Amino acid sequence: MRRLPFLGTVMLLFLLPVLPALGQQTGEYRIGPKDLVEIKVFEVPDLNLERRVNENGDVALPLLGDFKVGGSTAGEAAARLEAMLTAKYVNRASVSVIVKDFANKPVSVLGAVTRPGALNISGRWDLLQAISAAGGVTDRAGRKLYILRRAENGLSDQLEIDTAELFQRSSPWWNVPIWPSDVVNIPTRVIVKIFCLGEVRQSGALEFDGDDRLSLLTVIARAGGLTDRAARSNIRVKRRGPDGKDQEFNADYRRIVSGKDGDPELKPDDVVIVKESFF
Repeated sequence: MRRLPFLGTVMLLFLLPVLPALGQQTGEYRIGPKDLVEIKVFEVPDLNLERRVNENGDVALPLLGDFKVGGSTAGEAAARLEAMLTAKYVNRASVSVIVKDFANKPVSVLGAVTRPGALNISGRWDLLQAISAAGGVTDRAGRKLYILRRAENGLSDQLEIDTAELFQRSSPWWNVPIWPSDVVNIPTRVIVKIFCLGEVRQSGALEFDGDDRLSLLTVIARAGGLTDRAARSNIRVKRRGPDGKDQEFNADYRRIVSGKDGDPELKPDDVVIVKESFF
């Protein structure tokens, strides 16, 4: 599975050529049972109609009877109907076939929306339309959503989108087209806690969004910073290891701030202990 990370609005200019090809769906949808197709033949008005595809992949047409469209693209079905008409009935046929309702491969919108589940897409939809049809996002929605797209060859692509770009900043770049069988997943926001104790201005449990990058400097900043009495060169971090045993490491605040040491990444339920300096 290829994963396309969030790149920002500027970098998206380089990503735009990739988005229409995601899953190789553009213009290549294969008609299936329960789809609704619109057929128009300029020279034969009786064939200007809409039909639901049956379980055998056929639609019933005047003059022609059952006409096979299942497994074909709209363009292939139009070309085959044109050949059939010109061979038996008319000298020329201007045929168009359009899929009006992609019921064979519904779009699924899952996670933190009001009405999660499958949707029958009619025509071409974009991401905001699909989310709106699912009742919109709830207040439990996280900061990112994902679009999973499967191609006809079985390969999958995943696009990651920052919800702030889509909803709050209304960036049109991320309101991407939605195709039949796409899965839109909006994970529920997860709240995690870090405990910061000792010589910080707001000692206690601190809550963070699960999508936040948790680091020592981020946690200390959320705690209001260090007090004047803090021992900056020896900050302890304690955590429970996978084996259930406590682990501990020390960090030097001065070296991290000066760029000499990296900013350690923290994990949910870590305990940061800032001791008092006696010098």
